[in-house]
Amino acid sequence: MNLQTLAQMEVQAARADSRAVTEAELADFRQAVPEWKVVDRGGLPALERTYRFKNFEQALAFTSQVGALAEQANHHPAILTEWGKVTVTFWTHVIRNLHQNDFILAARTDQAFGGSQAG
Repeated sequence: MNLQTLAQMEVQAARADSRAVTEAELADFRQAVPEWKVVDRGGLPALERTYRFKNFEQALAFTSQVGALAEQANHHPAILTEWGKVTVTFWTHVIRNLHQNDFILAARTDQAFGGSQAG
């Protein structure tokens, strides 16, 4: 799977009975978003990436872009904005695991980063 295909997938409302990604899906999705790492956040798997910027103003503008993407999809990450970098962490709270939505939003976030670097 590639970044564009993943980013264009539809975000589905996650419920308590939604299933986590399978190992095969995880491997496939990670090919599309190779800069993202699966990390442990308090015993829960999460998808995380840190983006680098020249200054705080660029990092803050990117944070706003990510916030708008998340709000539009109703799938909200943890976002840490610092001077010159933004760390974005996705996981699906309701299932306490990774869901395909996490990877879809990771792909959309990567696209937003590419666009923010173009100007």
